[in-house]
Amino acid sequence: MRRRTGFLAGAAVLAAAAVGAGVLVVSGEGAGTGSGRAGLPSATATVTRTDLVKSETVDGKIDFAGRRAVKSPVEGTVTVAAREGATVARGQALYERDDEPVTLLYGPVPAFREMKAGDRGSDVLQLERNLAALGFGAGLYVDPRFDAATEAAVKRWQKSLNRTPTGRVGKGDVVFQPDQVKVVSADAALADPVGPDGPVLTVASTKPVVRAVLDESDASLTARGTKVEVTLPSGRTEPGRVTGTARPEEQEGAEGGGSAEGITVEVTLDGGRSVAAGEDARATANVRFVSESRKNVLTVPVEAVVALRGADGGYGLQTVRDGTSRMVRVTTGMTADGRIEVSGSGIAEGTKVGVAKP
Repeated sequence: MRRRTGFLAGAAVLAAAAVGAGVLVVSGEGAGTGSGRAGLPSATATVTRTDLVKSETVDGKIDFAGRRAVKSPVEGTVTVAAREGATVARGQALYERDDEPVTLLYGPVPAFREMKAGDRGSDVLQLERNLAALGFGAGLYVDPRFDAATEAAVKRWQKSLNRTPTGRVGKGDVVFQPDQVKVVSADAALADPVGPDGPVLTVASTKPVVRAVLDESDASLTARGTKVEVTLPSGRTEPGRVTGTARPEEQEGAEGGGSAEGITVEVTLDGGRSVAAGEDARATANVRFVSESRKNVLTVPVEAVVALRGADGGYGLQTVRDGTSRMVRVTTGMTADGRIEVSGSGIAEGTKVGVAKP
């Protein structure tokens, strides 16, 4: 469901109001001058000082950022399947293949080969960083070289996992990810054969996001950094901002996933991981996109603005004071929620103005 509030260009709004809402159209002569008791409006409103906001509210779903599939680079059989919904940290098993754990380690470089003595590279460097972080770095100098100290550290680590201490890290023994992950789905069940052709599981960042679908016409709201307010299923409202559009592979099967009829937007909550704790991911969250705002401005109901005729044209307000009225020329600005920004000589907070009846 999509709910819009917002503004149109002042002239367009007032032209529409003049036709459909009974806005007065008067001669431009004497606008801003003259007064009298005749022609007092039948209804009045008060000039108020407030904030105007252009916004649009759409439905969204809580999800997790950065979905990606984990495949097995070597063939084998799942002997312990991944646990859906589990959070897996450095040194913990994502699943077991052929009765041996496939361990999560941290790093940006994927595990693309067996690592053994004599190897050099960035994958070796991040392996050593993980060994040190897990407490197996005694005597280890962390660098890109797989030397005797690296081999000894690997053996100590393998013994802790009840693996055969070979001193080598086989291809497919570890999975490198940037940080801890959440298991979104277990794509291979117990006893399923696995290999390079299909995912064993799908993981995502533990960072909660909200995904919502916007119309193509609202593409400007998908810009990174656009501020939003998210009303979570529990009723709490949390601030957030657009961090991007979800990739097609992230949208497939995701809560609030992609739509051929719009743009799937990914919103990150400012409060981080804790704010979505305990929220029902199956329920709807409301996402309010704010694209423009005006703070602390003078406003009146749109129906109060008068379209002035004459060479000068423009707009005015019929001010009312002590039983007399006076037409005052004004400059109009942003419109939202039936109110329009105005400024001009003699216009102040609390001023009474005439309002055309619908």
